Amino acid sequence: MTRTTKSWDGKHLPDYPSGQPEITVLRVIVPPQGQFPVHKHPVITVAVLLKGEITVYLEDGSQKMKLLPGKVDIEVVNTWHYGINEGTEPAEVIVFYAGVKGTPVMIKK
Repeated sequence: MTRTTKSWDGKHLPDYPSGQPEITVLRVIVPPQGQFPVHKHPVITVAVLLKGEITVYLEDGSQKMKLLPGKVDIEVVNTWHYGINEGTEPAEVIVFYAGVKGTPVMIKK
């Protein structure tokens, strides 16, 4: 079980916005050496890695977090970041977004 009020970089999660809640769940497979583009999430986002590995970096490179199988990642909110599968096998991750209807779950830079 994971229970927290902070994202992986130690910052407090924002208050939930008002409006109709909308939950989005995605299954993503990242090939070896594959990379997510620089992006940010305007909503609270949780990722659970099922297999492989992903390293998440803040855009400025000041911090990073390695996600390994079974580890839960509470993503940074409204902060530019990107992830790379630096491993040798595909990484499989389930991502949960707790947002509000009409709000995007990811914004690419």
